[in-house]
Amino acid sequence: MNAAPTLRRCVSCRQLLDRRLLWRVIRKQGKDVVLDQGMGRSAYLCPTRSCLDDAKRQKRLQRALRCEVAASIYLALERRLDGASAAASEAR
Repeated sequence: MNAAPTLRRCVSCRQLLDRRLLWRVIRKQGKDVVLDQGMGRSAYLCPTRSCLDDAKRQKRLQRALRCEVAASIYLALERRLDGASAAASEAR
């Protein structure tokens, strides 16, 4: 028996997707913001340039998490995006 996928909505494009396909940004106790692991208030983002740029420009992560998101978080997400595109070009 297969379990139904857990769906989450991208804060940028508002598309509903399986949570394993999205990046998870978490606000832990206090105001610490981390990626991928931990307990706390979460926001999800599609791993695409357009969603990342829109989330940064429109402050969508800040609104969803109800706190400031450091530039280092956006930088880490951009590195992931650049790493994924580099891996895809190597596969061709």
